[in-house]
Amino acid sequence: MSNLEELTLNITLHTRTTFIDGTHTYNEILVHLSRLHIFNFYIFTRIRMDRLVHRPTKDDIQRTLNNNIKYQQVDCIVNYGPWNADCHVFSVPFMFEDLECIGNTFPNIIFNHVRRLSVTDEVPFKHEFFNRIACSFPLLKELQVGNFKPQSSISDEWNSNDNQLCSIVKYPYLISLHLVNVHIDYVDQFFNETKTHLPRLTVLLIDYKHLTKVTRNFTRDTTRLNCIKVKELHVFKKKVQYSKNFYAYFPLLKH
Repeated sequence: MSNLEELTLNITLHTRTTFIDGTHTYNEILVHLSRLHIFNFYIFTRIRMDRLVHRPTKDDIQRTLNNNIKYQQVDCIVNYGPWNADCHVFSVPFMFEDLECIGNTFPNIIFNHVRRLSVTDEVPFKHEFFNRIACSFPLLKELQVGNFKPQSSISDEWNSNDNQLCSIVKYPYLISLHLVNVHIDYVDQFFNETKTHLPRLTVLLIDYKHLTKVTRNFTRDTTRLNCIKVKELHVFKKKVQYSKNFYAYFPLLKH
């Protein structure tokens, strides 16, 4: 493919012992494509922490990208967890619809093409983080959240903060929300209308105990609006006997 002038590449790797960075990208791909002038790419590498001897930082990865891919803007995201380490390297603007497993830290750019996103971290996601997500991913349709750390040191703060002073996060196109592997604070973050507005939410995956507690057994007014258009609900609990209040909360679900 030495005559190739344009290339779009999307790769996910889970079996390596080192991250794919700018040096790898040049040595394995670009050196063979001398006529290439358009290179849209997204390469995601996940490595088990016990296999990762050296821990390169975002600056380390970014340096390899800048040194080896000179004809376009490139960026990266590096996220270290207790078991895995994730590295995303990509061209800017980001041209793909899926972006998975980013944490609290990501570039201050607009991801206009992303429709499906998953966020996970060992550090709590604050309200401002979800505001940044809404601004950076304006056309987001599906969101999966993974975080077991409470948003604040007071784990039941959501129980009394309906009137907290913060801007309302708006996801105008979000239709699917996955809140299974989360602390209860994030359930309140998304369903408390003083914090988040979800006008098109129709598909919800959630822990049933969290849902009942945050909605106060489906009687709490401030969490009603974001539930009202849900048509598909997955609660991962056997033999749930739904009440009249439940169906009032989710009027579009079939009895």
